[in-house]
Amino acid sequence: MASEPHLPIQVKDQIHLTEKESLIFQRLKGVLHHFNLDTQLRVAGGWVRDKRFGTPEEDAYRRDLTINSLFYNINSDSVEDFTGRGITDLKSGKIVTPLPPKETFLDDPLRVLRAIRFGARFCFVLDEGLKEAAASDEVRDAIKEKISRERIGHEVDLMIGGNEPVKAVTYIRDLQLFWIVFNVPSNVEPSLPEECDRFCLAFMDTALRLIQSLESLNLNDEQRRLCLYSALFLPLRSMVYRDNKKKKVPVVDFIFRNSLKLKSKDAETVSSDSLGLMILLRLCLLLREIKDFWPVALLVSTLLYPNGDLCESLAEDLKLEKNRALFKQVKDVILKLDLENIWEAKPLVNGKDIMSILNLKAGPNVKEWQQKVIEWQLAHPTGTADECQEWLREAGAKRARMDDNV
Repeated sequence: MASEPHLPIQVKDQIHLTEKESLIFQRLKGVLHHFNLDTQLRVAGGWVRDKRFGTPEEDAYRRDLTINSLFYNINSDSVEDFTGRGITDLKSGKIVTPLPPKETFLDDPLRVLRAIRFGARFCFVLDEGLKEAAASDEVRDAIKEKISRERIGHEVDLMIGGNEPVKAVTYIRDLQLFWIVFNVPSNVEPSLPEECDRFCLAFMDTALRLIQSLESLNLNDEQRRLCLYSALFLPLRSMVYRDNKKKKVPVVDFIFRNSLKLKSKDAETVSSDSLGLMILLRLCLLLREIKDFWPVALLVSTLLYPNGDLCESLAEDLKLEKNRALFKQVKDVILKLDLENIWEAKPLVNGKDIMSILNLKAGPNVKEWQQKVIEWQLAHPTGTADECQEWLREAGAKRARMDDNV
């Protein structure tokens, strides 16, 4: 599974500083000259968990990856490679740790996810020793037990929002980290099917290829991100678990809120029915609910149509041309019916008028009738406010008679 190929990373022999960088570095060198100091000024990238004092070489070997261990020497305007292989690995496209990979990962297990993210981002190859260490029980347990879920969620979010999300999740699955990263409760109902992680990856891959092939889709970054999450977790859409209060909660909700510690709003959006099959039902109400995210919902729903059976005829259901044609067909209907901005339509009767007509006090009953007004309005696109109010009086009287008979 792969998305569109990218051109290999081109490594330049020299660093061309921006105007602002040049100005800052010149001022720093001016300070050294003014006070006659022989201090070496260096700029480094990468990630060092513990900010310890030491030599530049010691600092370089504490970095997560060799490609992140390079220094820019401000004094000499040159790149320094203290590990002796940072530039070589950068040019050859390899993801390697400066120290033995297990030692590097156990020092900070999050480095496994950073290695995956950089490997996917630049389409670099993960070193075999690195992969072996990352998939070891010792490192997998360290990721599970020693790294906060906020840090894991941040790295995953960068992967999903990056240029190669499918490649990143493929690495996660290949290294047997899928259910460690996307942790689910032990009491899932129904239980996870065999190779569920493969199905998750297959849906995400298809969704990304659909996004890339549908030129008219025009998703912004946030819509693309939520679309990919929705596709990734489609195989889990009907699974629930029971919380401490024995209440059934969607598993997808658990992943967002507990495993990745992402925004609650993301969990509500991705686990919502409006991102599944319901896009093909009660279209107008759904458009009002999901607003300008309707292209995301439509794209995800094409992955499930005409049936939601993940285990039978998976290849047939995931045919790109079939999904593209379905997306275009439904989108054309939405545009033809002039429903693209239906959520901006004002209700013919507002809440205050509803309270007056039905003699109601503020509360949940008013909200219920507001929804009914919207439904009437969508069913009668040429209806007037007076006609809606008349219907409201009749419906209210009918409800009152039914309540009296109970």
